[in-house]
Amino acid sequence: MKKIALLLLVTFAFSCNGTAQGKKQDAKVYPVTKTDMEWKATLSEKEYYVLRKAGTERPFSSPLNKEDSPGTFVCAACETPLFESAHKFDSGTGWPSFDRAIKGHVDYSVDYNLGSARTEEHCATCGGHLGHVFNDGPSETTGKRHCINGVALNFIPKTDE
Repeated sequence: MKKIALLLLVTFAFSCNGTAQGKKQDAKVYPVTKTDMEWKATLSEKEYYVLRKAGTERPFSSPLNKEDSPGTFVCAACETPLFESAHKFDSGTGWPSFDRAIKGHVDYSVDYNLGSARTEEHCATCGGHLGHVFNDGPSETTGKRHCINGVALNFIPKTDE
């Protein structure tokens, strides 16, 4: 009887999720909103998976990982400028990495999907999932590493005017 009670207790303990982990708190309304069907119609399958379902692309799969030309990285869903190429660095992780975002163009939330808290990044205009920010970036600048899915971005080269 004790074994059954212990088994039930252990099963119950591991099956419980806190409400904070299972729900997004105070869902924000973004300036650019579309229905799920509209997003599916305007985004590629990979873009939809990452931007709307908070997926992650495979490391080293994005050509933007090696993009080092002067310019701006914008949201693939709404074209909001997010990161400047001057702040991009090779983190060796396989995803485009930046030491800072364009101020006010990225929103942050807490993600518990892997069992611990991580800072998740979203486009501040459409709410698209971009990636995560970590505290292991270049110490000579901000110390931050914005680890971004390349499929969530488009690159606009700087033009000489």
